[in-house]
Amino acid sequence: MAYDAQLADRIRELLLFDPDVAEKRMFGGLSFLINGHIAVAVSGRGGLLMRAEREQREQLLAMPYVEPWMMRGRELEDWVRVGEEAVAEDADLRWWVGAGVGLARALPPK
Repeated sequence: MAYDAQLADRIRELLLFDPDVAEKRMFGGLSFLINGHIAVAVSGRGGLLMRAEREQREQLLAMPYVEPWMMRGRELEDWVRVGEEAVAEDADLRWWVGAGVGLARALPPK
């Protein structure tokens, strides 16, 4: 399945003036990286993948349309899958992208 190109364009618009952003195709979708770390990714299965701090992950998972990110049958502890419904509005997408970018920026550059 191809990733949602419209969602990718909406994310690009939010990150347009950020010189540290790089795009890379991975995990069947398109990832947006900050200093070598994935901040958010447009999933090939729909919606958004976002890095999540372990302390906040449970709160995020309690939100509507948010679930654990599973890869090869294994739950990735530092990530969540955000459903398309949760990023349909621009303000909501801005929040999710901002959260992912903030976490990626907090990591040392690769």
